Amino acid sequence: MDAAAEPPRARAPRGRAGAVGALWASTHPGPTVVVTVLSLALGIAAGVESVRLALLVVAVFAGQVSVGLSNDVIDGARDAAVGRADKPVAEGAVSLDAALAVAVGAVVAALALSAPLGPGLLAVHAIALASAWAYNAGAKATPFSIVPFLLSFGLFPSFATLSTAAPTLAAPWATTAGAALGAAVHLTNVVRDLEDDRRTGIRGLPHRLGARASVLLAAAGIVAGAVAVLLGPDRGVGALDVLFFAAVVVVALVTAILALLRPPGRTVFRLTMLAALLLAAQLVVA
Repeated sequence: MDAAAEPPRARAPRGRAGAVGALWASTHPGPTVVVTVLSLALGIAAGVESVRLALLVVAVFAGQVSVGLSNDVIDGARDAAVGRADKPVAEGAVSLDAALAVAVGAVVAALALSAPLGPGLLAVHAIALASAWAYNAGAKATPFSIVPFLLSFGLFPSFATLSTAAPTLAAPWATTAGAALGAAVHLTNVVRDLEDDRRTGIRGLPHRLGARASVLLAAAGIVAGAVAVLLGPDRGVGALDVLFFAAVVVVALVTAILALLRPPGRTVFRLTMLAALLLAAQLVVA
């Protein structure tokens, strides 16, 4: 059997607490928490009423759990082939069946929680989740691997505006900023795993561009998103808007310069993620 097709290794059963912890670790907890908190911040900024806001946040959390788990389930054999010790499914600490069952249950819960907030949010959340699952299921290995991120993150600002009592899609400038954020996340996050991915047959857009070009494109996208947030709102530009914009641009420029001077490493990755987080904060306060 080819190494990339070998199933995840079995591990001795854990206690209940250990099993729950391993399952949580398989949800990609960092991005899950960040996206959930961002949905809360955007909902507050949009004036979503408390009960509806609670439904929105829990729905987003459930959706992110489903996306993270589906990623580790689908990639279980590949992760095991390259010895990913940070992946509980690949290590056998969580069974494929259990992870898949929770992933499916979570996506059903996400849509069920979205439904009371209106057909608009339900439709947009369903599209975003379908896009994310499609990425996990195979789009990540194509030249179009960035498309699910552009779509899902581009729709994300509308989650808050569609959850209000008078639902509407987010303004085009907010959608642009969300898409730019998604592009940066994809282009930068994959850079850390380029070699492991190549060994197991994954050749998405960042793999074809290379690490340096991916980081530079991510930085340029973040700046473009920051410009959209600065100039898009009709209320005018305030001091806080300028402050966040300047911070995004400075961090993005430092990232680009470092990427040009030397092969992108951990520092460049962290700086790009910082610029992306600053863009997210700029979007919230806009």
